[in-house]
Amino acid sequence: MQTRPMQTRPIPASGQPLPVIGVGTWQTFDKPSAERAPLAHVLKVLFEAGGSVIDSSPMYGAAESVVGELLAANRVARSEADNSEAGNNEASGSAFVATKVWTRGRDAGVEQMTRSLQLLRRDRIELMQIHNLVDWRVHAPVLRDWKAQGKFRYIGITHYTPSAYAELEAVMRVQAWDFVQLNYALNDRTAEQVLLPLAADRGIAVLVNQPFGGGGLLRSVLSRPLPDWASESDCASWAQLLLKFVLARKEVTCVIPGTAKAEHMADNVAAGVGQMLQAEQVRRLLAVV
Repeated sequence: MQTRPMQTRPIPASGQPLPVIGVGTWQTFDKPSAERAPLAHVLKVLFEAGGSVIDSSPMYGAAESVVGELLAANRVARSEADNSEAGNNEASGSAFVATKVWTRGRDAGVEQMTRSLQLLRRDRIELMQIHNLVDWRVHAPVLRDWKAQGKFRYIGITHYTPSAYAELEAVMRVQAWDFVQLNYALNDRTAEQVLLPLAADRGIAVLVNQPFGGGGLLRSVLSRPLPDWASESDCASWAQLLLKFVLARKEVTCVIPGTAKAEHMADNVAAGVGQMLQAEQVRRLLAVV
């Protein structure tokens, strides 16, 4: 079990510390009831390690409903533990729930976001994002209004393809946002050219998805021995090394690799502790992968 505390980075808009490793739910949490038990263990590992960020979307099938169900069960378990004589609350966790609006039209957006609150079983969502910039001009005023009402703590925008990065850049420049979510990995470094420096300049927190290149990058290196110098940055696996490559960028606030397996979650959260990669180690990694 991980014993060292997970590192945090501040959300520029508020200074709130955010644990650097979270979990994404695309595909991994879109499961029928009979297959959800392992996902409870995924969240347990995340919370025990000090993580908190859980990212979802209406696009992800049943994922929002599954997250809501698991978090509700976790709250019940915490309450029972607190009320017991020997209550042990080490796995309580405090979820930072992020989801998205992914539709066109104001009324459809309002309906979808209302539904997300219901599915996630929450009165307030920590982060509401406009998924892939879909109809962002229409949704942005609603997000700001709901944030003012306290329904959302933060608002943001997302995209996952470099072909859309020019538009993402323009939207980051034209309005103020608390978060931007984008893809960044050792084999997909487009975001470091403009978007990551821009996020720092604009005071925007960065969530990174697909840190393993959609899984292809990780699969391509698993057959290779881990570099000898990886231990200098407390890396015991390729997954940890690839996550620490992403976290070597100071603009990155949190990385959200998706998984449905507790053992993979345990491997991932270990990347949030210990030494991070220094510039020379980043250069070494780029030379061998």
